[in-house]
Amino acid sequence: MGKETEARTISGWMMLVVALAVLAAAIGGIFLMVPLGRAPASPAFAALLSADIVLWLVWSLLLPGFFIVEPNNSKVLLLFGDYRGTVKASGFHWVNPFTTKRGVSLRARTLNGEMLKVNDLAGNPVEIAAVVVWYVSDTYKAIFEVDDYELYVATQSDTAVRHLASTYRYDAEDEHLSLRRNTTEVSEALQAELQQRLARAGVTVVEARLSHLAYAPEIAGVMLRRQAADAIIAARKRIVDGAVGMVEMALQRLQEEQTLQMDEERKASMITNLMVVLCSEQAAQPVLNAGTLYH
Repeated sequence: MGKETEARTISGWMMLVVALAVLAAAIGGIFLMVPLGRAPASPAFAALLSADIVLWLVWSLLLPGFFIVEPNNSKVLLLFGDYRGTVKASGFHWVNPFTTKRGVSLRARTLNGEMLKVNDLAGNPVEIAAVVVWYVSDTYKAIFEVDDYELYVATQSDTAVRHLASTYRYDAEDEHLSLRRNTTEVSEALQAELQQRLARAGVTVVEARLSHLAYAPEIAGVMLRRQAADAIIAARKRIVDGAVGMVEMALQRLQEEQTLQMDEERKASMITNLMVVLCSEQAAQPVLNAGTLYH
């Protein structure tokens, strides 16, 4: 596998002066031949005509060698099918006029991936899309290692996104990584996989992030209800844990301070009442006992 090399060029401004000098000499030769036109068979006229023809040929050959490189652009040079290097320095250049020049942009580009419908790790159909920022870092690989590097980037990006979706769950209840919750880790994994895939094309990935993530329409309603149910269960669990802690603290305080002596039956009744009050969604309605503690 080849690699990118820097091509050697001549300053275009210096060669422009040479080309103008050759042009001036060729035009001057025409004026010099005018007085000799009455004797076209003379040796002087023939020599001057031959020299002038050579000057015009040299001038016409000098012109194709000029080219301009804009900032963040490059020119890949080929001489009769042989790679002669890449010119990345912006400016006015001149090379062998028989050299073929192919332009390659070095600017950063954004690929807005199409929305894909794939299955996540749990088999749930999801809709996913990604945005990839990339640029060409090796012009030799971009031109000669792949047929069309722009199409290669688009195809490999879709493949990487499909593989990423099948590696993670859309949402995870435990500590496992998920597409929805761990966006930073998922984006880093996507960028690393893309960089590995696109290295053959001489492409560097600057950033890769998910731009769209949702359940497929056919299961979106069911999964939203499931998420709501999970949220309710988690909230209930937290409420119960807090209520148990408060009941334990109340019993411990009563025992330490000996404020009230209760048998096991009364303790159980108090615990039940406290749990009802603390876990109920509505405010508890007190019932006043007008009798004694046991009646």
